[in-house]
Amino acid sequence: MGILYALLIGALAGWLAGKIMKGGGFGALLNIILGIVGGAVGNWLFGALDIHISSGILGDLITGVIGAVAILFIAGLFKK
Repeated sequence: MGILYALLIGALAGWLAGKIMKGGGFGALLNIILGIVGGAVGNWLFGALDIHISSGILGDLITGVIGAVAILFIAGLFKK
């Protein structure tokens, strides 16, 4: 169940990050995939920095969106 939860939160985070990064996205499907990767990166980064945003679904979603925006930004640098 944990893997499915992470995939759903990551997919939602990727979709939201695509909306936030207007023009910097790669299409809905790739944004969702990058959101899943970004969620993992966000969780790792915040864990390494000992930053705790919130607990539960909202905290996971915020962390995922921040990680996904970072991944989309970096991927956008290579897109050009």
